[in-house]
Amino acid sequence: MSIRIAGTGSYVPEKILTNADLEKLVDTNDEWIKTRTGIAERHIAADDEACSDMAVAAARQALDMAGISASELSAVIVATTTPDHIFPNTASLALDRLGGKGAFCFDLSAACSGFISSLEAAYALMCTRSQYRYALVIGSEKLSIITNWSDRNTCVLFGDGAGAAVLENTADAGPNTILAADFHADGSLGSLLTLPAGGSRQPATAATVAAHLHTIHMEGRETFKHAVNAMTGACRTVLETAGVRAEQLKLVIPHQANIRIIQAVSQRLGVEDARVFCNIAHYGNTSAASIGICLDEAVRGGRLERGDLVLLTSFGSGLTWGAMLLKY
Repeated sequence: MSIRIAGTGSYVPEKILTNADLEKLVDTNDEWIKTRTGIAERHIAADDEACSDMAVAAARQALDMAGISASELSAVIVATTTPDHIFPNTASLALDRLGGKGAFCFDLSAACSGFISSLEAAYALMCTRSQYRYALVIGSEKLSIITNWSDRNTCVLFGDGAGAAVLENTADAGPNTILAADFHADGSLGSLLTLPAGGSRQPATAATVAAHLHTIHMEGRETFKHAVNAMTGACRTVLETAGVRAEQLKLVIPHQANIRIIQAVSQRLGVEDARVFCNIAHYGNTSAASIGICLDEAVRGGRLERGDLVLLTSFGSGLTWGAMLLKY
């Protein structure tokens, strides 16, 4: 038995919001944004474009690359913090839109760590249940609906999009795709990155809406510090577990949150910029969609070939973080 990535896909909305556009909304400028975040533009979903719409668009590409139909899927996991509804889950809606039925479907909420957490969950299912032949993992986010567009510290960071991957459980005797993984959470730090209202702790009221409590709140400096330390530690753990040296990696794909975080983690790992995948300039932080979009672009752009070692790592609200070593 061998579990491998059979297909990848991605989608971003047509509308592009540039730094120059943001200069008209808040007190900021292009140089300030690029210097501190590395972001030049981000894609923003249309008003009638939901999380499932983007998820389906990315999934269709992944299914096409894998050469299968949605009816062959045994499981669908959608990583998101911006689902279509609290219920039904977005995974069920996406499967229906794709033309499938009967698969095990659920949403996973781990914010920016969602995509690699979902890969781990799908992989675990397939390892323990032989009947799971194909699993579809999607990270999809419409962060524009939970962004406070009057907050200059956060509105410059986020964009919308989706990334997807199909895992296949084959009869081959070759190595599994996931060689090692390491995941953690620390709820005591949850207040550093949060959407305060809208849940059972603080239900929606006119007051919570007026106070922008249904938008992203982040303590940037503390989040940065924890992100760098946590991602670096998780990466080192998986490399040591797999007996792989940093110089053996073909590519490192970190969550695209901030160029300074990406550079700090890669420098600590001793990986030069040429082997670090970075598309943050064009998409900003798309949370759970981030690594899926990067992985698809790396595959379709020829930066990954079968047998290459690729290290994925992310950090998000929860606080959650982790790393995963793949043999593509």
